[in-house]
Amino acid sequence: MGLKIRLARAGAKKRPYYHIVVADSRSPRDGRFIERLGSYNPMLPSDHAERVRLFDERLKHWLSQGAIATDRVAKFLGKAGLAPMPVFPEQPKQSAPKKRAQERAAAAASAA
Repeated sequence: MGLKIRLARAGAKKRPYYHIVVADSRSPRDGRFIERLGSYNPMLPSDHAERVRLFDERLKHWLSQGAIATDRVAKFLGKAGLAPMPVFPEQPKQSAPKKRAQERAAAAASAA
């Protein structure tokens, strides 16, 4: 049984609220879970203390049991110091200037 620490959506339409839960990886997102490990309220400002609440001891227990956190939850755990901060590659690769545009920009910068 693969265990995941992930978000389960709660809250009303256009008012998201998430519970951080440990669940079997085959269970639906908002369906059956094993234990609630915290909450995430994206409606609060990013520096608010109640935006992300974690139950540290239970999270450590489930991580020691082999539960794997999803990307978003891994970021929360990294900021809280409960797990190493995940490394995300730089996102906008496709929208970056192509080779000739970079050459023109470099030439313009050296000429100025």
